[in-house]
Amino acid sequence: MEYIKKYENEVHDFIMVCKRLADRMYVTSQGGNLSYKLEEDLILITPTCLCKSDITEMDVVFIDLKGKTVEGTRKPTGEMPMYLNFYHDRPDIKSVIHCHPPYINTFTILKGTNWLMKPVFPETAVEVGPVPLVPYGEPLTQALADNFAPFIKKYNAFLMENHGLTILSTADIGRAMQLIDILEVSAISILQALAVGKIKELTREDIKNLDNTRKSRNLPVIGCPGVNTSMVDLYFPEK
Repeated sequence: MEYIKKYENEVHDFIMVCKRLADRMYVTSQGGNLSYKLEEDLILITPTCLCKSDITEMDVVFIDLKGKTVEGTRKPTGEMPMYLNFYHDRPDIKSVIHCHPPYINTFTILKGTNWLMKPVFPETAVEVGPVPLVPYGEPLTQALADNFAPFIKKYNAFLMENHGLTILSTADIGRAMQLIDILEVSAISILQALAVGKIKELTREDIKNLDNTRKSRNLPVIGCPGVNTSMVDLYFPEK
């Protein structure tokens, strides 16, 4: 019980996010999972085979970066290989959520243009960034975890083909939840626009100017530090 007591506030916030995911129907049944890096070698993670709405402080699990359970009586989520990859490849991140928001999930099964890679709304562009499609992999496998490798350094949010969303944050677990909400509302608007007409994108100049907004809000550039120098790099890469 050492870590539950030491990180009482973080565990409370973690459980609240679990319940919010369920309340918003971003997860159903036993689906979805999340994690929160508390120390250099200590990760708070959801247990396997439990509905997120039912999780209590006695159900959470603490693991190290090798995947060994250091506190908790339940088994950690079966998607643990994916989380271990994220924290090894992106030491800058503190929280990760994998879930299945219904409107975002539309883009995981939609053929054609991935509009979540396009700059449409300023807030989404600055805070979430482009959202690439990671090729399908069998859930709960190392193969699925490894499919993120070409994308993990450059982006912070990922569509998992025919599966769901994974989002990373350099801040706490509550911030990761906020980013999902931002992206889900954007997905709703994009789908509504596609139903009635065409979509207007932000221009290269618009995105260049949004770097000023990002800096004024003290937000980091999307991706691993040093990989992207500006938002233009992300949305309008050199051919």
